[in-house]
Amino acid sequence: MSKEKKTLSAKKYLSQLKVIDEAINQDLGRLSEMKENTLCTGGIDYSRDRVQTSPVGDRLCSDVTRYTAFNEEINAEIDRFIDAKERIIKEIRELHDVNYIQVLYKVYVQFKTLTTASREMHRSYNFVLNVHKKALKEFEEIHKNLTYLY
Repeated sequence: MSKEKKTLSAKKYLSQLKVIDEAINQDLGRLSEMKENTLCTGGIDYSRDRVQTSPVGDRLCSDVTRYTAFNEEINAEIDRFIDAKERIIKEIRELHDVNYIQVLYKVYVQFKTLTTASREMHRSYNFVLNVHKKALKEFEEIHKNLTYLY
């Protein structure tokens, strides 16, 4: 089944970076857990009679293989994230209004709040809020048919 291209609002389109970043961070946490589990192979109880031997080496090998494959998936995801981030930065800069560019960059690329952006820009919160609304509208006018990055 092919992925349907859904038109997004500018806010939803630009917010994709944060969603992708969060997914990558979660995957990195999972990878760390996998590594920890792989390193903890457990001990052998020599005091009990052996009924059946289980090849610990096979489990270790499969754990390392899964870890390596997942690590490669995460690296590919990071590469796609970097490409998406560069694309969005380029698209934001096409607005040609310094205030629009600053606000959208701070909020959607640096993941800052409007309050933080207003503080850093030495502007009132209401000014930044209004610029944000206008910048999103302008972004949608310049970039028609916004869809999911991937």
